[in-house]
Amino acid sequence: MKKVVVVGGGVTGLATMYYLDKLRREKHIDLELTLVEREEVLGGKIKTVKNSPFIMEAGADSIVARNEGVLPFVEELKLEGDLVYNQTGISYIYTNGKLHEIPADTIFGIPMSIESLMQSTLVSEKGKQAAMQDLELPNTHFTKDDSVGDFLEAFLGRELVENQIAPVLSGVYSGKLHELTLSTTLPYLLEYKDRYGSIIKGLEANKDKFKSSSKGKFISFRGGLSTLIHRMEDMMEDVRVLKGKETVALRKNGGSYELTLSDDHKLDADYIVFSTTHDVTQKIMNDTNLDAYFDQFKNTSLTSIYIGFDVKDDLLPADGTGFITSHGSDVICNACTWTSRKWKHTSESNELLVRLFYKSSNPHYDLIAGRNEEELIKIALKDVSKSLGIKEEPLTVEVTTWNDLMPNYHLQHSQAVDSIMTALHEDYPNVLLAGASYYGVGIGACIKNGKQTAENIIESISG
Repeated sequence: MKKVVVVGGGVTGLATMYYLDKLRREKHIDLELTLVEREEVLGGKIKTVKNSPFIMEAGADSIVARNEGVLPFVEELKLEGDLVYNQTGISYIYTNGKLHEIPADTIFGIPMSIESLMQSTLVSEKGKQAAMQDLELPNTHFTKDDSVGDFLEAFLGRELVENQIAPVLSGVYSGKLHELTLSTTLPYLLEYKDRYGSIIKGLEANKDKFKSSSKGKFISFRGGLSTLIHRMEDMMEDVRVLKGKETVALRKNGGSYELTLSDDHKLDADYIVFSTTHDVTQKIMNDTNLDAYFDQFKNTSLTSIYIGFDVKDDLLPADGTGFITSHGSDVICNACTWTSRKWKHTSESNELLVRLFYKSSNPHYDLIAGRNEEELIKIALKDVSKSLGIKEEPLTVEVTTWNDLMPNYHLQHSQAVDSIMTALHEDYPNVLLAGASYYGVGIGACIKNGKQTAENIIESISG
């Protein structure tokens, strides 16, 4: 009997174990499966908080529906009846004390037509003319390994990128555009530029693909995202789950391994999957030969603050779902989602619920780093007052800080993944790394990574 241990009970680790258990039964393979999680509950960054009349997500708030395998997985878990889709509407960029609509016909703030470019109130006439050079300038040297910021500025101009595109893309990928590669963000932009001679023309020619996926493209569940975690846990038939047990050390034991837990309990394993963040895995493995590889990966921090008010959300601009901040803003937050507008299930009677995000990539982050919860709430209320004009006392507040826990995919991320996987294959056969530190930050990407990891282990065992 082979023994497989998954360390980390976030969505990747849980998906890995779910598929290991499923494949074990389908292929009649004799496996001993153990999942170890240092917290008392599973889910990692997926954590639903219910405080009537609101449902709040302390971590991720949704799943991208169009990601490969997401909806079939939901059906497999028999959760179709619990699905909810986001409400669509106008997104804004807040700058210089005003809310500006992000023009229709854009993707991540990038115009998909000349008309969309000309409608923008975020870019001057000079900036619009600079963006028009995209129609004429050929791509002579950019590849998928170049930064998405350099690429976009070269053809669309600095003003459009800084004022309209960067706030959106930086919010999605939690990093600065000049430190993110095309391959890890929007590789199809390079394809469009080369094929159509223009980013804008390429997007326009493929507009239907983006439009068809723009309405209701995010999903959650009536009871919150933790519904997914609970269902996966419930459907695992023969898995030992150890909660509240921190993994502290790894030791080679001949052709297998021994893990030591915080209570000095030992676990033997033929295969180990670390779905923990790269720095936690590095500490557990405690191998100086691997430190240079692990040190290539970077994390950022994020503070999320929900505020619920005893007022109706029709106080907000009609059809709006939130805003992102741009440079020149007099608020500190990176973004503000109007949660009760975007997700109807989160507010029982349409009371206003907003969520503010503060990322360490924000130059203002030093103003909130190290602040206690009371101070953070005051900062958030001030941001809401300035941007939305709402000055009422809050009915509910939920503060969550993820310190150095958000992966940051820099220019050398792909090479870093390749190099550490090669090193592990040589020195630690059958020890696998999985999760958002390496293979994608979205829930859909984590589920896919968990499934692939499980399939690789089963293939290795079964030959």
